[in-house]
Amino acid sequence: MPRDARIIPPRGYLHVISRGNNQRKLFFRPGDYRIYCALVCRLKKEESIRIVHYCLMPNHVHFLVGIDEQSNLSNFMKRLNLKYFYHYRKKRTYVGHLWQDRFKSKLIDNDAYFIQCGKYIELNPVRACMVKAPEDYEFSSYGYYAFGHPSRLIDEDLFYHEMGQTPQQRQCAYRKMLINEIVDEKIVLHIKWL
Repeated sequence: MPRDARIIPPRGYLHVISRGNNQRKLFFRPGDYRIYCALVCRLKKEESIRIVHYCLMPNHVHFLVGIDEQSNLSNFMKRLNLKYFYHYRKKRTYVGHLWQDRFKSKLIDNDAYFIQCGKYIELNPVRACMVKAPEDYEFSSYGYYAFGHPSRLIDEDLFYHEMGQTPQQRQCAYRKMLINEIVDEKIVLHIKWL
């Protein structure tokens, strides 16, 4: 039976996830994460994709992406996952499917979902009990927004500048928003399609 056609709007924001096949671990060492990040940086420019929030978990990846008429999200994810597969295969002499199916994407259709989705993505390592706080996890966008850590991956969140007059005010407000405010349960249920 053929798959349904993927519907990607000409412009907007989407929550994108890609999982390892059979929950296979994708990243074993910090170098694996860094290679994946370098691929994202290169390919997002080539395919006109904006990465607003992200989190690279050991067996899956989350992105909140912005697209427009010049973007090719399907090509971006296909090339990214294929290039990372070549790295993985070379390092581990692996044969077979590395990624589970094709990537999944969900249109972000309102401001509340946009904000909650970013929080959901960055709190992933905390919910998985990998770390106690989001700042303890290196491979997410949290460090960029909460502490001003430089990142070539990030194309800044459209609400971020409204959080304060100075970078320090915005960072402080972001930390408070993410930690002091629980992810809205209705939004989380909306995200559970993954």
